[in-house]
Amino acid sequence: MRIVMLMAASALCLLGCATPQDRALAQQAEVERMMAEFGPACTKVGYTPNTDPWRDCVVQSATRSGRSGVSTSLFGGFGSGGRGGIGIGIGIGR
Repeated sequence: MRIVMLMAASALCLLGCATPQDRALAQQAEVERMMAEFGPACTKVGYTPNTDPWRDCVVQSATRSGRSGVSTSLFGGFGSGGRGGIGIGIGIGR
């Protein structure tokens, strides 16, 4: 148990060291993964690829699967979804 807690604390420290550019790249990679995974299904349903309704379908599909980690918050996950903390952002799929 102590090892798990130490690993979790280390991961949190490393996340704090990430630059805004690193976080933006990671978020872009997550969005691209979601588009690759859920985009074809949304296209089959009838949405035109790379349109706002198609993107909404992709985000909703990822949210339903529980695999979306995308946040539009300026401060990461803090304050998103009205769960307290600091920040003004909203979380998508949280």
